[in-house]
Amino acid sequence: MNQRDSAGFEMTGTTAESLVHFEIATHQLRCYIGDPVASVDAALSSAPQMVMAHVLKAYLHLLGTESLALPVARGCLAAAADLPATDRERGHVEAVRLLSEGRWRAAGRVLEDVSIAYPCDALALQVGHQIDFFRGDSRMLRDRIARALPAWSHSIPGYHALLGMHAFGLEETGDYAQAEMQGRKAVELQRQDTWAWHAVAHVYEMRNQPREGLAWMNHDTDAWAEDSFFAVHNWWHQAVFHLELGENDDALRLFDGPVFGARSSVVLELVDASSLLWRLMLRGVNVGSRFEVVADNWEPIAAAGNYAFNDAHAMMAFVGAGRAKEQQAVLDAQRAVLDGDLIVAADNLEFTREVGHPATLAIQAFGQGRYADCVELLRPIRHAAHRFGGSHAQRDLFDQTLIEASHRAGLDALTTALVRERVALRPRTPLAALMEKGARQLAKAA
Repeated sequence: MNQRDSAGFEMTGTTAESLVHFEIATHQLRCYIGDPVASVDAALSSAPQMVMAHVLKAYLHLLGTESLALPVARGCLAAAADLPATDRERGHVEAVRLLSEGRWRAAGRVLEDVSIAYPCDALALQVGHQIDFFRGDSRMLRDRIARALPAWSHSIPGYHALLGMHAFGLEETGDYAQAEMQGRKAVELQRQDTWAWHAVAHVYEMRNQPREGLAWMNHDTDAWAEDSFFAVHNWWHQAVFHLELGENDDALRLFDGPVFGARSSVVLELVDASSLLWRLMLRGVNVGSRFEVVADNWEPIAAAGNYAFNDAHAMMAFVGAGRAKEQQAVLDAQRAVLDGDLIVAADNLEFTREVGHPATLAIQAFGQGRYADCVELLRPIRHAAHRFGGSHAQRDLFDQTLIEASHRAGLDALTTALVRERVALRPRTPLAALMEKGARQLAKAA
């Protein structure tokens, strides 16, 4: 007889022992803690025909945008495809198939339908939420979760995660007050909900409240940093708060410590490392040989052509390290995507064409001192940059690059306009005051 999970869903091919391991794995994924892969492997060891365990293992290897993890995910798909399954489970299997083909939009739509039919399916909501993030779909980040929330209550395991995801969606759509409230409530319910910690950090970033952001992250650091595979990104947020305050040495210290001290080769952590170094470089900080180390870790994976957002960040590392060959390899992979030569391209073709390729070219142009070219490449895409994923906070790097490129190109009127635009949104930090002073000097000189 099939078991039922804690939300009451039938779980095909499950034993009592495998269900325990599976629910540990889903809890770990909801909080971004521990080792959910090991937990789901334990579930499969107990019940090799457990459909949702194969599905969960596939998701864990697909949501990191790691090209080298694709074979594992496809193996999970092959194992699950012919097993008996409920309608809900078949929806998940189809989503895995689409994701393994790089069809992010279609997978998100399948999981949307699963969530409409089964609003208490926490895994469908969480994976759908991550797909919305990778697609830069702010509205669905909010609405996918908002639709399901009325069906939930404190009695359903994982309720905190719904609040944390809703908080992030609210933040990305500009409802900062409600986002902070939901995120804080999630953390009160589950201290280790690192996504909720992260959602509130984004609120402070978007409100231009770096001191408050640092206070939020510092009042219980162990909750989001200990045993968390999302800790690097939350440390990155701390570093960004320091940068906004002009505390460059503190940001560099965090880079050398929790952001990249372990010299990770995880793609999402390489994105954070590249982004932080690029921000420091834009502020005139001498980062020494740090770009070289990050570039070393990007080099084996940077030409995968499976996600344009990653391409742009790999280019930052290669530009910072002065590696022309690797820069060309990234551009060649993007051109293969645009020509339809890569199997994994799918939706990434649009991500690359609409934003990723010009953004990557712009980063290279900046590194080559072609600042006017960088400006011309970034200006048409800056208001559409969400189309290749990431958050508002992450994509702000391209606005910062545009301002610095405009300044170095001697485009004084444009630089003044861009700085005034930024200061209007971020008036409360030392960096804003410094930029405003520079803008006044440029305007006076003109």
